[in-house]
Amino acid sequence: MKQPLLIDMDGVLRLGNKPAPGLPEFFEYLENSGRKVCIISNSTLADSAGFIQFFKSNSIDCKIPILTTVEGTLKYVKDNYERIEIHCGEKVKHLFNEYIDSETPQAIIVGDIGKAWNFEILNDIFKKVLAGADLIAMQKNKFWSTPEDGLLLDAGAFIKAIEHAAGKEALLIGKPSPLYFQNALQFIGLNKDEKFIMLGDDLETDILGAKNLNSTGILIYTGKTNREMAKKSSVKPDFEIDTLIDAIELLEKNN
Repeated sequence: MKQPLLIDMDGVLRLGNKPAPGLPEFFEYLENSGRKVCIISNSTLADSAGFIQFFKSNSIDCKIPILTTVEGTLKYVKDNYERIEIHCGEKVKHLFNEYIDSETPQAIIVGDIGKAWNFEILNDIFKKVLAGADLIAMQKNKFWSTPEDGLLLDAGAFIKAIEHAAGKEALLIGKPSPLYFQNALQFIGLNKDEKFIMLGDDLETDILGAKNLNSTGILIYTGKTNREMAKKSSVKPDFEIDTLIDAIELLEKNN
């Protein structure tokens, strides 16, 4: 049996607002490969429905299951809280409407809000966590990248500041949390302890996350990480590729 493949979305399949070069060919290959596949993402700006719409709007047929940290966070909230405050993309915030109570939240859920971060938001979260609210990180990415803006600070940088000030560590829902990878494997009908291949552009959330579970990490240089950054990092991928077409060739050789 071929090892299952988990694929990051942004920086791998989607570059900014455009499909990555070779994406239709890559999906066609995967559909006929006999390999179990799941698209996973730390993005808190869109859920799986948003990703499906992205593919449709670009005339790309995607039959691959998609699991985002948004769905993972929503499940965790349903299981644990009645009242929360949440900071994430407006396109997905409505999914949490029945739990939102910024006056007396039991937990503060923090995702990414792009360029909307400011002192007032950070300080308000800090004070509520200090007063006893749980701090939940949808993801802890340090930075991300778009073709338009280059590298941008991500939610992890702001969460780290809140953790430091409040003296409380956030519970992580998304990558590189082992639970997230295991949930993805179960989502596509596999045992949660199955070894897998992770294709991503982030050395820490994708590659280190996979290697921490004794799995294989493929780093692709279409996103936030360049070769100079990879060279300096202590995290070493099992394979390095430049394009999705390279991924097809590599996966053909490695079950």
